[in-house]
Amino acid sequence: MKVSPVSVGCPDGSTIEVGADRPLLLIAGPCVLESEELGLRVAAAMLEICAGLGISYVFKASFDKANRTSISSYRGPGLERGLGALGRIRQEVGVPVISDIHEPGQASAAAEVLDIIQIPAFLCRQTDLLTAASATGKPINLKKGQFISPWEIKNGVDKIRSSGTSQVMLVERGASFGYNNLVVDMRSLPVMRGFDCPVIYDATHSVQLPGGAGQSSGGQREFIAPLSRAAVGAGIDGIFMEVHPDPDNALCDGPNSIALNEIEALLRQLVSIRDVLS
Repeated sequence: MKVSPVSVGCPDGSTIEVGADRPLLLIAGPCVLESEELGLRVAAAMLEICAGLGISYVFKASFDKANRTSISSYRGPGLERGLGALGRIRQEVGVPVISDIHEPGQASAAAEVLDIIQIPAFLCRQTDLLTAASATGKPINLKKGQFISPWEIKNGVDKIRSSGTSQVMLVERGASFGYNNLVVDMRSLPVMRGFDCPVIYDATHSVQLPGGAGQSSGGQREFIAPLSRAAVGAGIDGIFMEVHPDPDNALCDGPNSIALNEIEALLRQLVSIRDVLS
């Protein structure tokens, strides 16, 4: 299935193209900005790995996780400090950056720094948020909510495309399957690509156990690799992963993050699978 590519700007003025017959895209980094130093470390390491494997790379980290389970959970440095850190990571490492916004009023400030604006899954139907993000002209990474079917996300795509940009990527991150559990329906991947959008598989949020630890989410990171291999085999255009040097001590989503020293071996497998399909 052919889909129109999405073009992502890079700090050096070049572009990354995401879609059919383009290099696999990896969006990866810690769940939340714990520190600028950690972000720089992960971004530099991931860029080197991806360059060696022929993978396009975008650094991700949230400046504010507004949907944490508990009021006491770490949310991040906030809009101003967080965008400042992301901007410095972008320039020092030379890598495009992505982060999510939660309110329409954050869109314009985010667009001054980010190369891609992400819409969180819980907010994928929020019309004002989608139209404000689209009005910036930046590519949009729209996560499909755990609570909607893959064909329903077409409504979100239409909202974005009618409001400023046609550059939309869709993300599969699992569907609610009873309490505190998610399941991935691989049929959703070609369904969403049918909307002429590159599709990204969120390999780490898909193994999350939402609220499963009581005051935070649990996770089953042992399933990241097999589900990633299955998704690439289904013909996706990119992978989204939360990567941390020490997942067990991460401030957010550690149980469903992959360790920085383990990711290269998995990426090699994914590139090999995608090569077979081309």
